[in-house]
Amino acid sequence: MKFKLLTSFLLLAFLSFTACEDGDDHEEEKQEEVSRFEREGSSILKGVKIPEGKSLYLASGIVATEIDASIPAGDRGRFGDTYDQSVSALKRIENYLSEEGLGLKDVVSMKVYVAPDPENDGKPDFQAWFKAYGEYFGTDSNPNKVARSTIGVYTLVDPNKFIEIEVRAVYP
Repeated sequence: MKFKLLTSFLLLAFLSFTACEDGDDHEEEKQEEVSRFEREGSSILKGVKIPEGKSLYLASGIVATEIDASIPAGDRGRFGDTYDQSVSALKRIENYLSEEGLGLKDVVSMKVYVAPDPENDGKPDFQAWFKAYGEYFGTDSNPNKVARSTIGVYTLVDPNKFIEIEVRAVYP
């Protein structure tokens, strides 16, 4: 009788433990989402929390491709203005991400380097960058925003380029 009672107790304890473990797994699944901390009234986030176990995609600085390679080097038309280059770089980023099964919705942070544009009084054209960013993030097709730094720099390696973008994305 004692043996049956002990066996029943151990079986019940095992089943209870297994049920608790299953409950914990479901709780962990809920915690696997990326947390984005909004900054009220802003197009960028205060920050992002990436849960343990998620893999990151880190992109090097990405610049624009040529609009027209037949235009001589040094001519503005070859790469365009800051807005044109911003859109071009974002499209390249989108393509690179897609090679990894990711999209712009998976981007969680950016560092953006904006160099002076001679046709913008020799100053970085931040407004052109902000406009391009607003067409790709915080939109109906991609409501996600990112944690972002936008930095004005003296120049990029190629003086005909006005923007370079680094991104970090999280695999789903």
